[in-house]
Amino acid sequence: MSQQGGLGVAEDDVVVERDLVYASVDGAELGLDIYRSARPDAPVVVYAHGGGWIHGDKAEDGAKRLAPIAAYGVTVVSVNYRLAPHAVFPQQLHDLKGAVRWLRANASQLRLPTQRVGIWGSSAGAYLGSLLALTEGDSALEGAVGGNLDQSSAVQAVVHWFGAADLASSAARSELEARLIPFRFEADLLGTSDPAELIERARGFSLLSRVSPQAPPFLIAHGDRDRIVLSSESLSLHQALTHAGARSRFELLANAGHEDTKFDSAPTLATTAAWLRTILL
Repeated sequence: MSQQGGLGVAEDDVVVERDLVYASVDGAELGLDIYRSARPDAPVVVYAHGGGWIHGDKAEDGAKRLAPIAAYGVTVVSVNYRLAPHAVFPQQLHDLKGAVRWLRANASQLRLPTQRVGIWGSSAGAYLGSLLALTEGDSALEGAVGGNLDQSSAVQAVVHWFGAADLASSAARSELEARLIPFRFEADLLGTSDPAELIERARGFSLLSRVSPQAPPFLIAHGDRDRIVLSSESLSLHQALTHAGARSRFELLANAGHEDTKFDSAPTLATTAAWLRTILL
């Protein structure tokens, strides 16, 4: 039994409830897993996995990342969302918003405190989670996945790990860059391969254009050796938030690449959990 960080809770005490269905879309079920902390005062954070919007699953970060955070005193709800190219943006965002509404609609049955909820994402999931946080009240991006439209999809804290902030910037590659970095996740997400159309569509979904003084607090972390998403993306998001008057904390992990194991180290996970507990309790 591995003891965690002075909270008096061990990973073995984390209860995992798998494959709860929060919505059905086009005949397919969308599910989530709950990593329930043993602490009675544990707040709730929704987790959106990475994978370039084209692959990934709610269970893949469970052992190394989600269960340890729950052991540190934060209940984690890991959500599946529809993937590109079969799903075109903003369907992925609709799914996440539907999951937050479902949690609030079923809070009593689930025995979860959902008055204040956080969102946490890595890579592609960080972009989606941050956009969710910055689009409260935007009817065009709310969607109706799962119903429960009487419930709010707003979140009160955001953890953004090594995600993009400006899709137009990351999609605009030179000919040489396109050969060195051949994958175009933005094209799959936005449903177009035409460079001009891609940049035009991406511009409207930049996190930087959505920042306002009403944004919830952000914890942003990035590796200084990330070659997939440059750390300048996260720094730009942090600066935009602070210039708008919102609360933001930026951490640059030394000698860390994209999805680096340093993000799943005990110090990083303990810091993340402590920040979430401070903001949400």
